[in-house]
Amino acid sequence: MPRELTLKDHLFESRLFMSRAIILLVFCALLVLILFSRLFYLQVIAHDHFITLSDDNRVKILPIPPTRGLIYDRNGILLAENLPSYRLDITPEQVKDMQATLDALDGIIEISETDISRFEKMRSRKPRFEAIPLRFHLSDEEVARFAVNRHRFPGVEIQAGLSRHYPLGERAVHAVGYVGRINERELQTISTSNYSGTSYIGKVGVEKTYEDILHGTVGHQQVEITAQGRALRVLSRTPPIPGNNLYLTLDSRLQAVAEDAFGDFSGAAVAIDPRNGDVLAFVSRPTYDPNPFVNGIEVADYRALQQDKYQPLFNRALRGQYPPGSTLKPFVGLAGLEMGLTNPGTGTYCPGYYTLPNRKRKFRDWKRWGHGPVDLNTAITQSCDVYFYDLALSMGIDRIYEYLHHFGFGEQTRIDIQGELPGLLPSREWKRRNRNEPWFPGETIITGIGQGFTLSTPLQLASATAAIANLGNRMQPRIVLARQAVGDDSLIPSLVEVSETITIQNPDNWHAVMDAMVNVVHGERGTARRIGEDASYQIAGKTGTAQVFGLKEDEKYDAEKIDEKLRDHALFIAYAPVENPRIAVAVIVENGGGGGSVAAPIARIILDQYLLDEPV
Repeated sequence: MPRELTLKDHLFESRLFMSRAIILLVFCALLVLILFSRLFYLQVIAHDHFITLSDDNRVKILPIPPTRGLIYDRNGILLAENLPSYRLDITPEQVKDMQATLDALDGIIEISETDISRFEKMRSRKPRFEAIPLRFHLSDEEVARFAVNRHRFPGVEIQAGLSRHYPLGERAVHAVGYVGRINERELQTISTSNYSGTSYIGKVGVEKTYEDILHGTVGHQQVEITAQGRALRVLSRTPPIPGNNLYLTLDSRLQAVAEDAFGDFSGAAVAIDPRNGDVLAFVSRPTYDPNPFVNGIEVADYRALQQDKYQPLFNRALRGQYPPGSTLKPFVGLAGLEMGLTNPGTGTYCPGYYTLPNRKRKFRDWKRWGHGPVDLNTAITQSCDVYFYDLALSMGIDRIYEYLHHFGFGEQTRIDIQGELPGLLPSREWKRRNRNEPWFPGETIITGIGQGFTLSTPLQLASATAAIANLGNRMQPRIVLARQAVGDDSLIPSLVEVSETITIQNPDNWHAVMDAMVNVVHGERGTARRIGEDASYQIAGKTGTAQVFGLKEDEKYDAEKIDEKLRDHALFIAYAPVENPRIAVAVIVENGGGGGSVAAPIARIILDQYLLDEPV
């Protein structure tokens, strides 16, 4: 059978070919159009965006931390400075194997477990692209060893910077304070942008209170970098604004003498210029060196400070609350004069004890055989308890509270350091609110001699004493004298403020109390007469002895038979020179015994240093 012959349709095939060619051509045209559209978008519309991305690959914005302000004493002696230092930084995103890098670095630079622990903590809360310090204060030898091996450690750099240093060490540390590493809690409260590149922040004292002024404002620079992240050149720079320098009211020479005067005793001393509230000395003993805290103190060293039975970290001058003891008597005496409940000539017989009406319990005087007939001057000079037992009972606790409150007892002095405690000035209402108990007459009696619930800080005592010296003008204590912007020779002084002006109905009452305080030091029977024997200027003062624990009615105090921690505190307040007071001081010696024998000599050393060795 012959094969069927099929004829080709050339016209159809030609049309089919043309249609396919047109479709292909259109498709190619569309592809070209899409390509050109994309190129137009990339190069025109999104030009700025991709330029920025490109710049991010070759340009890095780096923070420039500001230089922290310096701290000086009132005479220009440096208390806090910034020293050149080298640190080792690691940028996590540039490190492939962190553990291997740390192990390799440990063979070149000494790295402790504390360094690694601190690094890991910061690493966990910071972005991977930020450099994190691993080691501080590298030696020149360590810097040289790393430089030779730099090629082995991508993402690891040595940065030159400044580190806080306290040249006087432990001197005035409870006033100046110190800086330390920024912790997680602090990160929640500070401006992260202003603290970018900054590792330190004030922790206590002036360093903390004046952090905003001392820190300054961060700067920035644009740096061109290689693909490996190494800097080639600086493209632009916004310089940081350094922090202000601070001048304190402290006299570092007086501070050193006052601290050394305590010897092995624990305690506190505060010296104030009554005319303006300047804190001249701010002592809390024992003390400690702040320098190890700057870059992170070793755990063992910090634990040793915390567990030290003498508590060197505790700021006794600011936060120590002690019974004022007999140092309160001049203030109670002045209150009695102003209320008309006594006068300079009013006499009381002291048999060595005091009893409430219709009561048998005896409130003992420190002099068990009694002082005999006493008036106000004698009672303050010889520190007669019985006189003030009787006067306090006549006044009542409410009036005692009302009057002593004007001298700042029971409230903060509002000094420009954070952390101050208010002490305690008891009242009937206070006891009802805090203990849900009524007030008893016996509690009023012992309040009159600064015992019972009454508590005061050394700063409060110094401030109240300065108010007497200043005839009622109680100045707000201040520890910062002035601040100074870098590059500006002028100083901006801190404000001198009056906390309260205590009005006196009879000015003679001032002199009655002040004359008695002079007799305490210069009188033949004054409780602090030993420190006044060879003084070339007049001192007005008052001794005090504060019980640490209560004695039974017939129990006799014997310091030799009780534990050291239970022995009486020794106190002394004073101002001088009497005719033109320039300094008021309060001294508390923990478990020191008698105020006249232990605390008063320390005060005399402080007064001599300031009045005889210092220029007016």
